[in-house]
Amino acid sequence: MTLDIGNFDSIADETLNRLLDVIDDKLGDRFEVDMENGMLTIETDTGGQYIINKHGPNRQIWVSSPVSGASHYQFNEVTRSWVDTRSGESLTLKLSEELSGLAKVAFSLD
Repeated sequence: MTLDIGNFDSIADETLNRLLDVIDDKLGDRFEVDMENGMLTIETDTGGQYIINKHGPNRQIWVSSPVSGASHYQFNEVTRSWVDTRSGESLTLKLSEELSGLAKVAFSLD
C-alpha cells in the first residue's frame, strides 16, 4: 500500500532530518553534512557526494551515492523502514555500511 502524500511528506521529512542529525553528530568531523531545500548532501573527504531527497510523485526517497550509484527507497509500513525498490535492502543499513567504509570507523544509523 502506498502512503498518501501527507503521510509520505511527514515520514520522509522526519527521516531526512534524522539522517542529517545523526550523520552530522557522529561523522561531522569527517564529512560535510548539509540540508538545503529538503535535499541532504554529504560530501566525503575524497570528493564524492551523496544526495538524498524525497520524491513526492513516487512516494520515495532517492539516493545518489558515490559508492553504489542511484537507488530508490519505498516506505514499508509493516517494518516502518525505507527499503530499496530493487534489492529490498534497508536505507539505514546501506548508508551505515557505505559511510562506515568511507570514514573508516564503525557507524550505524539504526
